[in-house]
Amino acid sequence: MTQLEGMDVSSASPHRSPDTEAVHAGREDLAALGLHAAPLDLSTTYPSHDSRAEAARLDEFAATGALPPGPPVYARLDNPTVARFERALARLEGTGAAVAFASGMAALTAVVLARAARGLRHVVAVRPLYGCSDHLLGGGLLGTEVTWTDPAGIAAARRPDTGLVVVETPANPTLAEIDLTAVAESCGPVPLLADNTFATPVLQRPAGHGARFVLHSATKYLGGHGDVLGGVVACDEETARELRKVRFATGGVLHPLAGYLLLRGLATLPVRMRAQSATAAELARRLADDPRVARVHYPRIGGAMVSFEVHGDPHEVIAGVRLITPAVSLGSVDTLIQHPASISHRVVGPADRRAGGIGEKLLRMSVGLEDVEDLWHDLDTALGARRGTAERASAGAGEGAGEGAGGGELSARPSAPRREPERAGR
Repeated sequence: MTQLEGMDVSSASPHRSPDTEAVHAGREDLAALGLHAAPLDLSTTYPSHDSRAEAARLDEFAATGALPPGPPVYARLDNPTVARFERALARLEGTGAAVAFASGMAALTAVVLARAARGLRHVVAVRPLYGCSDHLLGGGLLGTEVTWTDPAGIAAARRPDTGLVVVETPANPTLAEIDLTAVAESCGPVPLLADNTFATPVLQRPAGHGARFVLHSATKYLGGHGDVLGGVVACDEETARELRKVRFATGGVLHPLAGYLLLRGLATLPVRMRAQSATAAELARRLADDPRVARVHYPRIGGAMVSFEVHGDPHEVIAGVRLITPAVSLGSVDTLIQHPASISHRVVGPADRRAGGIGEKLLRMSVGLEDVEDLWHDLDTALGARRGTAERASAGAGEGAGEGAGGGELSARPSAPRREPERAGR
């Protein structure tokens, strides 16, 4: 019998807030086990003297994708530490299950393969997406065909062989937002995958708006410290069974140490997101008032991401920061900045980048937990000394990215982050 077998840990107490669930989900049995911290199980295989029973358990998994009762058989099928993280993330997203993978891209790949296994190889997707997600869907690596559209065109883009609709909100890197409820209605019978990496379940829970797959690059805010790589899909149990079979066959498993770190990261996720969002909103306000900045993008839902377009050379800003780390990725406790057209979205062709609102002047910043005054001093220095109107006059209308990309563009003070997940993304 597993440690959690016989315990009802599938749903949150109606009296518990998300903050409490973040601390306790996945850890419900620890006190009964005489433990305070979650154990780390590094086993790759698990012994059993009953090979007939093992055969029956494997047959059941192959047929249904349901995790077999009792101890795991092999780490590619299941791991107790990773399972704790999966249960906790499902609790926070309000879904029946979650399936963890080695990276966010492995998680997206598993979803696409699971749909393709049903003969549904056509994908409808809305730009912008994370650059590698865009490349995976459009590059033909998995034998898929993608139709790119805006949210209003989803219903018309659907075909009999459409297996998936993919959106990201707020989007990477423009922070454009999508009405998930309206999009889910446009999908009809086709399942919606919503990348919730930027918002996290602290700011929005897409499953409550009709998304069947909720994707996270767990590397980002769920881990929160820039020291773990992982991905996860929150979904219902039926869907999770399909994804577990793909994970077992392809081997894109999350390492137990990563599962341990991600479970630990969830405990502080709400606190980190609130603090980082408050600093991001203040930096967005200051950038919007700065004559060296052409346009600022900050989502109505809030969050810790800020994108902005400069009048000058964005590469000089990257070269000029000293406190802020010039690096790809996001969601860490320290602030990161990068130039999407050069790094995160380099694999997307120039014309497609422009179509997604990703221009050459755009910078993306992931705001950490540093003091806002220290961050602003670093940004102010990196932006350079010129505050006159010469650069603004020479910039030209439409120079930057994001025109027509949707809400979140600032010309003055940004709105404060919203805390209520049910009102997120409006």
